[in-house]
Formats: sequence, C-alpha cells, structure tokens
Amino acid sequence: MKKKKIYGFLIFLIIVLFIISYLFFKNNMAKNLKIGNNTNSQEIIESILNINSYEAEVEIKVESNKNQNIYLIKQNFNGKDYNKQEVIEPSNIAGVKIIKEGKKLTLENTNLKLSSIFENYEYISDNNLDLSTFIEDYKNNSDSNFKEQEKEIIMTTTNGDKLKIKKELYIDKKTGKPIKMEINDTNKKIAVYIVYKEVIINS
Repeated sequence: MKKKKIYGFLIFLIIVLFIISYLFFKNNMAKNLKIGNNTNSQEIIESILNINSYEAEVEIKVESNKNQNIYLIKQNFNGKDYNKQEVIEPSNIAGVKIIKEGKKLTLENTNLKLSSIFENYEYISDNNLDLSTFIEDYKNNSDSNFKEQEKEIIMTTTNGDKLKIKKELYIDKKTGKPIKMEINDTNKKIAVYIVYKEVIINS
C-alpha cells in the first residue's frame, strides 16, 4: 500500500515537473523569437514607434524638376532633443554636420561657407529626412496607416502641414528594421528616396 502511494506521488511529481519545464521552455522560445517571422505586424510597428535612440548610414536621393542629387549621410538620434546628421558624400560638402538640439539648429563646418550650403542643398537641412520626425508625424496624424506585403510593412503618414508632404517607411518583417523611406513634397515639387544601408537601434 505504501509502495503504491509512493509510486503515485512520484508520477504526480514527474507530471508537475514536465508541465513546469514545458511552460518555461515555451516562454523562452517566445522571447527569443521576438523579431522574426512569428512577430506580428503590430508588434513591429510598436517597436519602431518606440525607438529612443538609433544610428544609421543612409543614401539619400533628392529629385526635383531641375536636377537630382545623391548624398551619403550618417544619422544619430538620441532622444527627442538631439539629432545629428553628418554628410559623407558628395566630397564638396563632406563633413558638414547638421545638429538639432531642442529647437536650436546648427550647421558645422569651418572649411565651407555655410550660406552656400543653404542655397544649393536646402533640403539636406530639412528634418523631414529623419526617422525620428517620421515617427512623430505617424504618432500625431490620425490618418497614419500601414499595409502588409509578403516581406515588408509599409507605414504611411503626412507631416500634418496641410498634408503636402507624404511619407512611406518600408520595414523588413524579418529584422524589424527600416529598409527605405519615400517622401513626396508637393509644395516644393521634390521627391526624396532614402535607403537605410545600415541601422543600429540602441533602444
């Protein structure tokens, strides 16, 4: 009789341990697969909208009726009050830094006449090129929306300024990172194409 009780208790204990192990394994697998094919689109969008800090190297193509310019730029965003862009290419404006701290906008480069930069490269100093600005516009515009494709999520918003600037951000479903952004400014008749060559999301 005692042996039967001991065996019954051991079987019960084994079943309980099995259930605990199963639940522990399942929770860990869910955490490890946070970014991947099993992550739904809404989770990826929430992750993008809650970025607090990132570094990126981007290729920017600006097209207008008159010409087309291509830039290689490093972007650094650390909170809403600090945003820096540094031009790598073209060589004639390489090293120019556009720094936004709060409401203050600063252009840095002691080797160039900064007034000529504003005259010839006006759009580069526009904060609509920033991922952080896209995030704020998406959050603050009730018309913001997204759609899914097989491998991408496309988030769409406007800048809220009489809806003259439309932005589309393409997100890789597998990595959860931005691939490219397309901006159409009907006011200035400019189209901008941004390719994210490298993105490091710090938090």
